[in-house]
Amino acid sequence: MGEKFYISTAIAYTSGKPHIGNTYEIVLADSIARFKRQRGFDVYFQTGTDEHGIKIEEKARDAEVSPQEFVDGVAKQIKDIWDLMNTSYNKFVRTTDPHHEEVVQHIFKKMYDNGDIYKDEYKGLYCTPCESFWTESQLVDGKCPDCGREVKEAREEAYFFRLSKYQKKLEQYIEEHPDFILPVSRKNEMLNNFIKPGLQDLCVSRTSFKWGIPVTFDDAHVIYVWLDALTNYITNIGYDVDGSTDQFKRLWPADIHIIGKDIVRFHSIYWPCFLWSLGLEIPKQIYGHPWLLMNNDKMSKSKGNVIYADELVEKFGVDAIRYYLLHEIPFANDGNITYELVIEKVNSDLANVLGNLVQRTISMGNKYFEGKVTNKNVVEEVDKPFINSINELNRKVEEKMNGYQTSDAITEIFNVLRASNKYIDDTTPWILAKDEGSKDRLETVIYNLLESIRVCAILLQPFMPETNEKILKQINNTREEFNYIEDNKYELTTPEVLFQRIDKEKFLEEVSKLKKYRNITFGFIK
Repeated sequence: MGEKFYISTAIAYTSGKPHIGNTYEIVLADSIARFKRQRGFDVYFQTGTDEHGIKIEEKARDAEVSPQEFVDGVAKQIKDIWDLMNTSYNKFVRTTDPHHEEVVQHIFKKMYDNGDIYKDEYKGLYCTPCESFWTESQLVDGKCPDCGREVKEAREEAYFFRLSKYQKKLEQYIEEHPDFILPVSRKNEMLNNFIKPGLQDLCVSRTSFKWGIPVTFDDAHVIYVWLDALTNYITNIGYDVDGSTDQFKRLWPADIHIIGKDIVRFHSIYWPCFLWSLGLEIPKQIYGHPWLLMNNDKMSKSKGNVIYADELVEKFGVDAIRYYLLHEIPFANDGNITYELVIEKVNSDLANVLGNLVQRTISMGNKYFEGKVTNKNVVEEVDKPFINSINELNRKVEEKMNGYQTSDAITEIFNVLRASNKYIDDTTPWILAKDEGSKDRLETVIYNLLESIRVCAILLQPFMPETNEKILKQINNTREEFNYIEDNKYELTTPEVLFQRIDKEKFLEEVSKLKKYRNITFGFIK
């Protein structure tokens, strides 16, 4: 068993179907989990759904169903989309699971018993969609600083967590561990905007609604959704206050929480303090990933600019969408999606660069050598930099992925794929084929191309697992080395098209008809 690696996404809130921006997070985490498995790590990958709170209670009432029926339906929808995107999670958790609820009650009681939770009255400005209280000074233009919606005055009896008690410890920890919050812009935002101005004690219970986990010793209160949600990372791997399982002892602390940049505050401020209150270690890293914008605007159902993963997969396929999400959203800056941009990437990168290379190379191997290709070692000067680029690729990809920079890792792979296409132009196999005396040189050229394709396919596996399988099946080779091999043997199969080129005008015309039919505004570049 290799070194453990525990990775999690935030748990998706069950208020409705997740759009492609929400889906990005699970695909990003999956690519990291797959990469770590490929490197021999014993990976535990957890995701799931966050199912309590006043917002759920209100939506269930509007839908005329019970809150449990409502979250059951949405949780299934979320899980189906995660499965559609071919994500390799080990566990899909739900916060309505009875075991989770019971352990959360134990956690609340332990914090109360050790003096970190106390009862008082709360008066503040509450944002229902974000389940968050704010002070007047924290508002932006009088509205919630996270989502920009209206806030309401709320006053009620509540239990509070002594967040202020941990202020200095948290500030010192973040300053001494500069890689705790990624990227650095998020770390600076947390320190300068939230921690250093002074942490206020945190409301951790509510009395104004019932859809939550009851406080065992005060049944007028339910446990505030953030305490309930954040603790999922430990309750589902075997933590309990009276004794934890071997699984918990092996997996905790988490190696990384992959979350949206809008909830970094909860994960980098509330969560460490909760864990310290329980006497536990805090996670090693928190990566607040950027957003995926629609036509450079934040996705919102009210704006009508939302696209869903299942719609995109239906039109482009799973791996094309995985490629777009993982390559087109940078490490620290927001990405952008429109149908035009997806089509452009499918045609230029997937069809032209990758698909064309694989098809050309296999076709030449079949045409000139009946599919049986070995290395004849007839080397020319043009081969050396090409083979060197193949041998350097694994190091470059690993370097990028160790910093969770998936976009840059994929770019490195496609640089070698482009170099492979250029290598075909430089070596002119079709001319070599006309000269019987150049047959061994021709076979060497095709062998070098197949080695490049094999290595690139293996390194693409975390990002495009289906495409990886298709390529390896077509080149019919099971060698797993991440570098050029001198003595490989290929018995090729019939090449198949990996990615079809898309007729942009015809596609957009069809989508436009669908848009009018559904009365939905899709992302077209203005």
